[in-house]
Amino acid sequence: MSLHVIPGLAVALTLVAGPAVPVSPRSADASTVATALQRKYDTVHDFSADFTHSYTGGILGKTVTEHGRVYVKKPGLMRWEYAAPNKKLFVSDGVKIYSYIPADRQVIVSSVPPADQATTPTLFLAGKGDLNRDFVATLVDWPGTPPEAEALKLVPRHPQRDYDWLILVVGRQSLQIRRLVTRDAQGGTSSITFTDVKENVGMPDRLFTFKIPRGVDVVTDNPQR
Repeated sequence: MSLHVIPGLAVALTLVAGPAVPVSPRSADASTVATALQRKYDTVHDFSADFTHSYTGGILGKTVTEHGRVYVKKPGLMRWEYAAPNKKLFVSDGVKIYSYIPADRQVIVSSVPPADQATTPTLFLAGKGDLNRDFVATLVDWPGTPPEAEALKLVPRHPQRDYDWLILVVGRQSLQIRRLVTRDAQGGTSSITFTDVKENVGMPDRLFTFKIPRGVDVVTDNPQR
């Protein structure tokens, strides 16, 4: 899994109560929920949260569960720190995305796509992409969705390499994203649950600077540079 799939992870949640449209229980259609959610996230500057990331896939349908903390700051800055069971680090400085697994002693460097191509779920969280422009939305009954929340299924308008669709579980009144689920072309499911969310705390840009460690292999998406 790569940072692009975190959202499906790094898979594409920056939240502050803004001029969001109130969404009452079962009174709104998917378009209204998507519009309200986009308006809310358009007002957010930064956020952090603890996360639990579970991925189920492969022939045996084995589930792998990991834990960590994520930091996001607009525009385009992200830091996913995986703490257990293995340490991993995914950092976007707005231009490049760095994927680092210390045990592999390798850093993968890729380019952040332009805003009009940023349909990766995690990039939406970082202020790139647009729900109404990039997806077709429907409300669905998703297992584990609490009564006070809605599950919004988003199908990309243009086929994506890393995922077929994603689901955002959001509070009806707060519009806070509680869970993000994606399904890939191989039938694997990635689910990220967010807790202890902190919004607009004024994060420093240096939090999103990545320094390549000594002695690691570096793989880039542009080997000529």
